[in-house]
Order: sequence, then structure tokens, then C-alpha cells
Amino acid sequence: MPSTLPEGEVAPRDGALPDAAVREAAGRPLGFYLHVPFCASRCGYCDFNTYTAKELGGGGSQASYAETAVDEVRMARRVLGDLDRPVDTVFFGGGTPTLLPAADLGKMLAAVRDEFGLAPGAEVTTEANPESVDPAYLEALLEVGFTRVSFGMQSASSHVLRILDRQHTPGRALQAVKEATAAGFEHVNLDLIYGTPGESLDDWRASLESALSAQPDHVSAYALIIEDGTQLARRIRRGELPMPDDDDLADKYVLADELLSAEGLRWYEVSNWARSTAARCRHNELYWRGDTWWGIGPGAHSHVGGVRWWNVKHPSAYAERINAGESPAHARETLDEETRRVERVLLEVRLSAGLPLDVLDEPGRAALDQVMADGLVVVSGDRLVLTDRGRLLADAVVRDLLP
Repeated sequence: MPSTLPEGEVAPRDGALPDAAVREAAGRPLGFYLHVPFCASRCGYCDFNTYTAKELGGGGSQASYAETAVDEVRMARRVLGDLDRPVDTVFFGGGTPTLLPAADLGKMLAAVRDEFGLAPGAEVTTEANPESVDPAYLEALLEVGFTRVSFGMQSASSHVLRILDRQHTPGRALQAVKEATAAGFEHVNLDLIYGTPGESLDDWRASLESALSAQPDHVSAYALIIEDGTQLARRIRRGELPMPDDDDLADKYVLADELLSAEGLRWYEVSNWARSTAARCRHNELYWRGDTWWGIGPGAHSHVGGVRWWNVKHPSAYAERINAGESPAHARETLDEETRRVERVLLEVRLSAGLPLDVLDEPGRAALDQVMADGLVVVSGDRLVLTDRGRLLADAVVRDLLP
């Protein structure tokens, strides 16, 4: 979750939603995101709403966090009232969820299951830093109902990990994948980052080859974004490190797609590759399609039937709201039809399934011929789909289709 919050409409203290929003949610897949805002240390590039023990000071207890989050799950049940739909996906993100005991994560998951029910074959994912788990912990996760784990590998290069302020050794992520597989997890993801200052193309190739050697069934590869206010941004501003280069980022994306595809992982979103349809992250697909999700925790965002809201940021403020029986929402907004259409273009154009042509307005359809002539998209049936070159220029494609 981003560390800054936008302003918006005042959210009701009881979290009540318009009846129309809840009715719409009944017809869309439902997911829960549970934000665990704790980290052992802060990575230099990270702008997420996370806190180390030192930054928390005397507030926001890790020990009581699970109970507080459970109370928000129960609040969600009250707000959604008669919504009779089981949960399709649950995703624990952070922060580092696996800093909490596996039993605490199980307690939060059990609350979702008890209050809403889980759909048959529901996907239940947790993010994990490789150094925060061991075989016993992974086995405990499987026992309480997790089906998928996502490890933050980022790089196999020691000097790249140092620049990113990552704490694990290059080989630890690969060992964690083996431990998760041995524990019984069928679906394991590795997160990679490319474009770190000082990372060569050979460094990136080595990271990809190392990740593939562990045989995960899903890989996410993201270009490094320099976020204002981070330690990495300050180092670049002082001239200690160079800014990432767009041509270098493009070369590394092409290499990632070549190596991952050669090993049987196919792209299904611009930054995500999976070995099969079953290996895709269904929770992220829910976001990209604009379905329904409730975000639990400080700074978490939610969306139900065109109403979007975001919780107060700090764990202490979040706990105070929950303990008072009030919604932790900082503010919310009601999306009009045009905003929802624009967001569909922004997100669905990045999917291998493509964007339905009928989502484009008249100016967008007028621009489509030129985007096709530029070799950035093709039309397949009633959808436009990015070409390989178009994936490199996905943001430009969006700008052209939303003139």
C-alpha cells in the first residue's frame, strides 16, 4: 500500500455503503487484502505504508494486530449485510506478513472464512521475505489454509541487494522456494526488480537464471521506480547513484520475457508471467478487472461497486478507530461511469487477454488505427492486445487511447 493517502469524501463512521454498491458486488468476484504493516528494516527503495519497530515507537503493537484486523473483518460483514458471496481470493501483503506468527495469519484468515466463507478452490496468498520463514513456518501456513506464497527475491546479485537495502543473501530466496515446495505449496511466486543503479545486463540475466533454477510457477518482474522521499531517491539526488535508464530498462524487460518464455512461463499481465492459468495470481486479476475487494489494515484500499475508500495510515490510529467500533476509513470516493471506463483502459490494456474494443470511446477508437500502424497493438476478435513492442510502451498506448 502506498505511503501517502489522497483526500476524498468524508467516510461514514459506521462504514455504510450505498445499497446499489452492495448489489453490484453480489455479481462480482470478492477478494480480501490484509495489510500487515511491519518490517524488520526499511528497504531503501520502498514507499509502502510500512513501519519498523523503531518507527512505531510505543504504538501499533504487532502482538495485538491480528485481533484488530479480525475486528475489521467483522465490520466488513456488518457493512456488506446480506451479501451472499463467498470469498474467491485472500492476499496478505505488507510490510512483511511473515513477521507475525503463522497462527496470527491463520487467525485473520479464519475470520474471513467464518464471516464470509471461502469459495471452493479459493486462492490464499501471503507475501514473505525469504529470511522471515523456515520449513516449520511454511508447513504451519499450509496447515492454516494458505495455498500460495510470494517471495521477495528482487535480485541474485549481492551488490544489487545492498543498494536496495535487502537483508537476505542471494541464495536464500531459492532455498525458500524449495522449502515451500517441500512443505506442499503448489503455487510459488518470485518477485524480481530490474534497473537498480549499478545493475548490469549480465547481473539481470544471472538473477533471471537463478530464479528459474528454483522452478517457481510464477515470476513477477518490475522495473525499479524511484519514489520521492525514499533513501534511494535521496542517494540519486545527491549524485551517489545514477537514475535508471529507459533504454536499459527496455533491454532488461526484453531479456526477462525471452528467458521466462523459454522456460514455459507466459506473460498474462505486462509484469507477470505464469507457468499455467492455474498459476496466475487470481487476486491481482481481481484488481485489474475492477472487481470487489475489501482492504483490511492501516492504509489499505477497498473497492465495492464503484465506491473506493482508504484507511487511515498509522497502525495506532487504525487501532484506535477499530477499538472504538468505528470505520478506519480516512476518506472515500464514488467513481462515475467515465472514471471507471478510464480505469478499465489503464488496467485491462496490460493484460494478455486484451481490452474489449467497446470500452473505447469515440476519440479512443479514432486513435486505434494509428496505434495499430505503429505496431503497438493488434485486434483479436473484439479485443485489442499489446504486441511485444507494445508491452514496452504500454503507458504510451494508454495515453493514445485516452486522448
